[in-house]
Amino acid sequence: MFGGVDGDGKHDPVNATQAFIRLCERAGVKYRIPDNIGEMCCATPWKSKGFTNGYSIMSDRVLKSLWEATDGGRLPVVCDASSCTEGLEVMRKKVIEALEHKIVNGLKPGEPDFSRLRMYDAVQFAAHNMLDKLTVSAPLPSIALHPTCSMTHLGTQPAFEKIANAMSADVYVPKHWGCCGYAGDRGMLHPELTASATEAEAAELSEQKQFAAYISANRTCEQGMTEATGHTYQNVLQLLERTTR
Repeated sequence: MFGGVDGDGKHDPVNATQAFIRLCERAGVKYRIPDNIGEMCCATPWKSKGFTNGYSIMSDRVLKSLWEATDGGRLPVVCDASSCTEGLEVMRKKVIEALEHKIVNGLKPGEPDFSRLRMYDAVQFAAHNMLDKLTVSAPLPSIALHPTCSMTHLGTQPAFEKIANAMSADVYVPKHWGCCGYAGDRGMLHPELTASATEAEAAELSEQKQFAAYISANRTCEQGMTEATGHTYQNVLQLLERTTR
């Protein structure tokens, strides 16, 4: 359901994760993936639903795994979905708050200082550390963007726009863009939320020309915007990978 898609909405085997790995290799950036990556989550589903025990268990697992994978915070942590990046950053900040107030929250005396972990969104990392090492060989005539709520919280929208401008001379950010209302699983269970939240943005886009590509940086947001507008939204990393082959 949430795999990568191409501009026609058909399955694309190169999803955001695989696109980012290809971009790293293309830009000469070394990377490592934790062995138990399939057992980790940003824990936002537990936190947003008030499952505090589950949130604590997942946070403990993720922080310990990332500490080991990053050599104690020496390497940055890069996440390929903006909402998940925000979830990891919230996790890190909770550790800092716990340490500042001497509260043990998922940490035990003598455990590493997980606050030293550095979380980066893949869009931000690509814009600042990889873009100048890539060559856009197949630029697009035009691109429409949908920034996300997490981009606003993380301050990564400028990086998103920087990548888009590298791929096209005609980049459009709707004046009425806002939360798509998908909110993890809410849009699946209550599609009327997405329909209401995206009404103004969808109406604005309907008055514009057909763009060559529609992009965002979070799969559920892309799904929500696809449903709202009838245009297939893809991940910006996928598009960057295709245009720099």
